[in-house]
Amino acid sequence: MKPLSLAAFLAVSLALAPAAQAKLSKAEAAMAKTVAAEQERSIALLEKLVNQNSGSLNLAGVEKVGAMMRAELEPLGFKVEWKPMIETGRAGHLIAVRKGKPDNKRLLLIAHLDTVFEPDSPFQKFVRKGDMGEGPGAGDDKGGMVVIVAALRAMKAAGTLKDANIEIHMTGDEEDSGSPIEKARADLIAAGKRSDVALDFEGLVRDGGADMGSVARRSSDSWTVTATGKSAHSSGIFSAAAGDGAIYELARIIHRFRTELPEPNLTFNVGLIAGGQQAELDGGGIRATVSGKTNIIAPIAVARGDLRALSPEQIERVKGKMAAIVAEHAPGTDATLAFDPGGYPSMAPTAGNRALLAKLNGVNRDLGLAEMAPLDPLKRGAGDISFVAADVDALAGLGPYSTGDHAPGEAVDLPSIARQATRAAILMSRLAAEKR
Repeated sequence: MKPLSLAAFLAVSLALAPAAQAKLSKAEAAMAKTVAAEQERSIALLEKLVNQNSGSLNLAGVEKVGAMMRAELEPLGFKVEWKPMIETGRAGHLIAVRKGKPDNKRLLLIAHLDTVFEPDSPFQKFVRKGDMGEGPGAGDDKGGMVVIVAALRAMKAAGTLKDANIEIHMTGDEEDSGSPIEKARADLIAAGKRSDVALDFEGLVRDGGADMGSVARRSSDSWTVTATGKSAHSSGIFSAAAGDGAIYELARIIHRFRTELPEPNLTFNVGLIAGGQQAELDGGGIRATVSGKTNIIAPIAVARGDLRALSPEQIERVKGKMAAIVAEHAPGTDATLAFDPGGYPSMAPTAGNRALLAKLNGVNRDLGLAEMAPLDPLKRGAGDISFVAADVDALAGLGPYSTGDHAPGEAVDLPSIARQATRAAILMSRLAAEKR
């Protein structure tokens, strides 16, 4: 494997600068050195993980990646359990627990084993291109799992892991969650209730070239509007007898969503629309079969979309507005609004989350790195940490920086693995030493 470029070496060694060392404890300086020294080992682990396909629906592949992570965590003193989730249609979750001093804070680390790339994807292998590592899930989220392992190794070498209370949940279905979601996330939710801090190792976000801190994530819900009308000859459209037809009713609804719903931190998208003499969705709601003629008033029209908001209050308020709009029917039509079960909740930007970011920025200052400003929640999607955010202070985006996620060409910035692992090792050591 090729050595790091000079630029990459300087990036991973930044924590070792004399000015930074003076602000670190002896153990923290040792952690920074360990992460830098083991960077090639971390990249080798990343390559191994990426080369094992673990699309959400490749149950055997997800379980194999779980076994790889077991092999990394057990030598670090974790008791590792594989929790099968066949009843939800997914592979399962890896849960690892390490108990330290009972009075110290309990940390919950969150990542995921699966990717969006199924075995039939042409994008399957890890390729190193200078300071970038390209491959399916290289950033989302196999790079995040590598950061966890690199940070924990450094903590063990420095002696700060010995007394730490850490529970790790690596879900096997973050990209395509199993159903019912209440079952699929029951173990994670329970872990949040017994923890003091939750740290999410999905990817770091950069804005204008600056590393950002994620104290909030928006929700994700899917909705369906089904409009119906009277099937009749097109010459009678808009008459009292024929009415407006289903397509005009659906157009009315979508237009009013666009004009009346917008508010800060809210997005709502229409991803699929179909209407005509016949219109049917498949079981997954991702394909439509439709037929119609220009001289027939359409009796049915369907739209599918999503809704993303920042707080439970905002979610309920917007859903109420949507329902009111749908209920005001055009002449001769009807319409219904339905939300899919199993949406992702929001992670609101609480004072506790901001306090965690302040602690991370204390680490940054001591490393000689720039402080991380809070990321605009519009700039990141939903994630598993939101399932515990109502019960515990939380911080997201502790994984590496990557580009092109969820598409062929996804690539992780390799030096960011070391930088994020160094930040995480010191932050976790400091948090784990705090009393509950």
